Amino acid sequence: MAKKAELEAAEAEKDAKVVEETKTPAEEAPKAEEKAPETEEKFAKSGKKSKKHIEEVKAEEERQARKEETKKAEKAAAEKPKGEAPKVRPLIERRGKKYQTAYKKIDRKKAYSLEDALKLAVETNPAKFDATVEAHIRLNVDPRQADQNIRATVVLPNGNGKTVRVAVFAPLDEAKKAKTAGAYIAEDEEFLKRLDKGTIDFDVLISTPQYMPKLGKYARVLGPKGLMPNPKAGTVTTDIEKAVKEAKAGKVEYRVDKQSIVHIGLGKTNFTAKQLLENANVFFDSLKSQRPASIKGAFVKTVFVTTTMGPSVPVENIYN
Repeated sequence: MAKKAELEAAEAEKDAKVVEETKTPAEEAPKAEEKAPETEEKFAKSGKKSKKHIEEVKAEEERQARKEETKKAEKAAAEKPKGEAPKVRPLIERRGKKYQTAYKKIDRKKAYSLEDALKLAVETNPAKFDATVEAHIRLNVDPRQADQNIRATVVLPNGNGKTVRVAVFAPLDEAKKAKTAGAYIAEDEEFLKRLDKGTIDFDVLISTPQYMPKLGKYARVLGPKGLMPNPKAGTVTTDIEKAVKEAKAGKVEYRVDKQSIVHIGLGKTNFTAKQLLENANVFFDSLKSQRPASIKGAFVKTVFVTTTMGPSVPVENIYN
């Protein structure tokens, strides 16, 4: 009997082990969940202990930490010893040999008379072609003010040395007169077809007041090139024939730029000294007549004369 009881107990123990081994993870999971302690964090609905506020505080702390790291990195970079500054040659030494030779002929401590400055500019022209003799005048004006935005025209007695191609956009009867006066293009509606194709083969455009509205749609094309007719420039007029003759004779427009400087071509290096001086005197007389009434003190600050590729020559300022 005792042996029988021992055998039954052994078999029961064996069966229990088999059942234990055949249990699935899904059956064991509930027990594990029951044993796991509650780790879920509790938040208030609002206030400093709310979930939203705690997340905002953490984000701000992270941002401040990144800011501090950036400051440390910048400070370390600033404290890092810098190498020697690169050696840069003076601007004059980086110029060509011809320019350097011409530059040495000009006394930078001296202001030349207009006549001497023009002669010296022609003499120091390093280019092989007939360069333009230019004048650059810095004015004591503010171009942002309407009354100080200098813009005018002047007829140079000896011309500016350029072949001017004049285009006229006017009624047919006026166009015929313009053609006789020497206009390169003188058309009516045909002229607009040229602009539609993007053909701009002229230097000056003259129009009548009644035809100006038709040019409005081409302002973005003509404006940046300085070709849009303007009453101040004398290119919007009823006397087309006179305007064409003046443009062909050497009428030039000058205006102050954003840096308060006026640039103008007075002629070519193949002009005689007398011709250049006559043109320059006529221009400066015109410029002085444009002095705004609101300007106090000097009107002209500095005057320089130069050629297209040559060094500038300082001119004594007697134009106030």
